[in-house]
Amino acid sequence: MSSHSDLLAAQIQAAISHAIERGDLIGTVPATIPLERPKNRDHGDYASSIALQLAKPAGKNPREVAELLKKDLEKLPEVSSVDIAGPGFINIKLNRASQADLVRTILSAKESYGKGTALAGVKINLEFISANPTGPLHLGHTRWAAVGDALGRVLSAAGAEVVREFYINDRGNQMDLFGQSVQAAALGQPIPEDGYQGEYIADLAKEVLAENPEIIKLEGESRLVAFREAAYKLQLKDQQRVLDTFNTHFDVWFSERSLHDGGSVEHGLEKLRAQGHVFELDGATWLRTTDFGDDKDRVLVKANGDLTYFSSDTAYYINKRERGFDICIYMLGADHHGYIHRLKATAACAGDNPEYNIDVLIGQLVKIMEGGEEVKLSKRAGTIITLEELVEKVGVDAARYTLIRYPVDTPMVMDLDILKRNTNENPVYYVQYAHARIAAVLRNAAELNIASGLDNFDPAQLSHDRENELLGSLAEFPRIVASAAELREPHRIARYLEELAGVYHGFYADCRVLPMGDEPATALHSARLNLCAATLQVLKNGLLLLGVSAPERM
Repeated sequence: MSSHSDLLAAQIQAAISHAIERGDLIGTVPATIPLERPKNRDHGDYASSIALQLAKPAGKNPREVAELLKKDLEKLPEVSSVDIAGPGFINIKLNRASQADLVRTILSAKESYGKGTALAGVKINLEFISANPTGPLHLGHTRWAAVGDALGRVLSAAGAEVVREFYINDRGNQMDLFGQSVQAAALGQPIPEDGYQGEYIADLAKEVLAENPEIIKLEGESRLVAFREAAYKLQLKDQQRVLDTFNTHFDVWFSERSLHDGGSVEHGLEKLRAQGHVFELDGATWLRTTDFGDDKDRVLVKANGDLTYFSSDTAYYINKRERGFDICIYMLGADHHGYIHRLKATAACAGDNPEYNIDVLIGQLVKIMEGGEEVKLSKRAGTIITLEELVEKVGVDAARYTLIRYPVDTPMVMDLDILKRNTNENPVYYVQYAHARIAAVLRNAAELNIASGLDNFDPAQLSHDRENELLGSLAEFPRIVASAAELREPHRIARYLEELAGVYHGFYADCRVLPMGDEPATALHSARLNLCAATLQVLKNGLLLLGVSAPERM
């Protein structure tokens, strides 16, 4: 959905093209035009540094280039003035009616406002929460459950075709320890020292016995396998249930075992061998990842014939690419920094572009505070606090919003006491309250029979500085969504919504939206109501991208 900035960028491109055609300028028309919203609106509604970019190839100084473009831009009907500042910045003021027409754009587009086409035609595999099915999802998974889901929504809004994928680590020693732990609990034996502790193991054992009382009659390895598989199925189902309640949904649940059972690991190895990056040394099979910046080469098959965990990783990447994904995004935990070079080198070894086809994001740790102290223990899991317990304490909206609003590469602290408060220091309350407040204003207007809707909208009425500031914020939304997708940073949406809520509260304080007492409703009231409705729509669209509700009443 285009906004003023897109239109203005196109008009600046046209002005450059005209100047080149006239022979006033030498050079080519840039594919993108830098446009910013000045913090101080006295400097204009938009500022561009394009003249500085064009000056050198044109053999002119930037101010001369700016003056050339100014002539064309001043003729545009929606532009009220163009000023040149400093070394050659172009400051552009739009006339108020043109600026206010954005309200019509937003209210016509509804849910589509903010969506774009920057990633149209791109297929993205978004893998987040790679977990063992051996226990409840914990706090580390919780951050990715919120951020990963929001990133999927943002990438879709930028036009990408996104598949959300959960990688189930259902192979190896941890699974066997899990099976032994559940079996021991069912048989009333002590759980192995390096096994899984926590009340949930006893609960699983009861469930397994209830579903299959005959399991106890089995012996040795077959009994252990039966316990492991039955408990795996139940624990995975529980993880899926918890994620559903958290508004996080996956399109694909991918089993690590399936890579090995389906021959994908051997296939991946052959593909890498064909690319010329596999070698044998000391009886083992290696991938020469140092060719592409990794700190050391990686073993794929040990000398004893066992496959390494890395062989699963490489096979999984190749499997994703062969399923038709252009970009594979991996969202990994804080202890996985070493994986960045390793995975990028794998992509390069497979003949791909590691700067485009693969993207690895690392999420830092979350600390939870309650009553001034860090919360570490979980009633159910025995160790770290679980996703479900966090939601029980603060609710889905507060948990999701707070986890999303910080850049993932920084550690974060969640203060549960603040998140339970209905005050402005609780960011999710602050944004949701702005939405509910506008919904209340629109309800009151309907009760007073004040004409609103686009049939009663005169954009020229909106000339107050506060209205202009609010329109400026609303115009930014498509650009914010596009940059959140491009940079893989959904926290930008949350920060934008908080800013927008603040600008709206300032507008509401200074601009009377509803008539006082017996005062008749005017065209100005109708215009302001439409501006309120447009703000409501943008707040709602932004919250939806975060998977957070937009309440009409609070």
